[in-house]
Amino acid sequence: MEFISKIFFKLISPFLYFLHKRAGYTKDAFERKSGNFHSPNFSNSRVIMFHGVSVGEINAVEKLVKKTKENFPNAKIVVTTGTNTGQETAHKKLGEIADFITYFPFDTPYCVTKFLNKIRPTEVLMMETEIWPSFSAQCKKRGIKLYIINGRISDRTFNSYKKLKFFFKPLLQNYTGIFTQSSEDNNKFLLLGANPLTTKRMNNLKFDITAPNVDIDLKANGRIFLAASTHSGEDKIVYEVYKKLKTKHNDLKFIIAPRHLTRLEEVKSIIGAYVLRSQNETLTDNDVMILDTMGELNKIFAFADFAFIGGSFNKTGGHNPLEAVIFGKPVISGPSVHNFKDIYAIIQKAGAGFVVKTPEELYSTADKLLSDKEFYTKAAKSSIEVFKEQQGALDFVINVLKG
Repeated sequence: MEFISKIFFKLISPFLYFLHKRAGYTKDAFERKSGNFHSPNFSNSRVIMFHGVSVGEINAVEKLVKKTKENFPNAKIVVTTGTNTGQETAHKKLGEIADFITYFPFDTPYCVTKFLNKIRPTEVLMMETEIWPSFSAQCKKRGIKLYIINGRISDRTFNSYKKLKFFFKPLLQNYTGIFTQSSEDNNKFLLLGANPLTTKRMNNLKFDITAPNVDIDLKANGRIFLAASTHSGEDKIVYEVYKKLKTKHNDLKFIIAPRHLTRLEEVKSIIGAYVLRSQNETLTDNDVMILDTMGELNKIFAFADFAFIGGSFNKTGGHNPLEAVIFGKPVISGPSVHNFKDIYAIIQKAGAGFVVKTPEELYSTADKLLSDKEFYTKAAKSSIEVFKEQQGALDFVINVLKG
């Protein structure tokens, strides 16, 4: 079987290499996905492996990897990714924590065998929805504990998967445990054939953060609309929405925080009349402030009444809304939120966040938050409640590893 698998992989390698080269992968990345990398010396060690496909998954698992190293200092930590951007993020954030970072292998028996023979993991934790036939089968055969953590399945994916339940049910039996973000995700895995004894809700790792210490002051005598992490093209959208809101809500103040301060002059030219945070001016006698300081945005959310999260009216994919939600502040985003789609699914369902398609919808949603006191109070309360409900995922996984 191994010989046939090797021949098959050799035959399809040119096609796979072409696809990877087209997607921007280097030859080195292709080789490492094929299992051709220098073998790390992990003999007689406990090896805990984490896999996250791309940037979002690596960001989500960062804190868990660090806490795992703290709890199991003698264990070797391996991190794998499926994309170039994921690999870059892993090296940047976990390069000093992980003992080895590489690409996840192609899911062929030949490549998986080479990979597992070199890494020799004792436990493998796969982020979200990673179901690989060859990899999971070989892990079970070798007695490697294989887990899905932060598990989720979108409605669209679930509708496709359930038609192939006959295929997924035996695959899911290869997993030692499947731990999901929500009860709905838990039920989806069960309906696909997962073991009910080892499929549990763990909540979402991305919610395991703490609010920063707000050691700053922001004087203002009105309600505050914060536009956070805006990108080129969004500044004008949110500023025009603010001006329209201001005609109806005279006490409204506006803070805009461009994602990159290299764009400061561009933002200034759009806003016109403003004060700068760096000059210690206040919103007591002024209506508009540009946040031009580094490292303060996550604290400024504490002073806002609601926030627009940028990178969502272009193709960036949005930024983390939890920096606002953790303070009980409702958030509004444009339609592009794929970098945090799981978080938005949770906060939208809770009524703590709103995803709008157009600037007109941004205005109408913001206007309702400002005009309807009951609606705003409910959204703010939901922000706090959803955060509390989702806490505990980090400790859940550490307890699993403790056995």
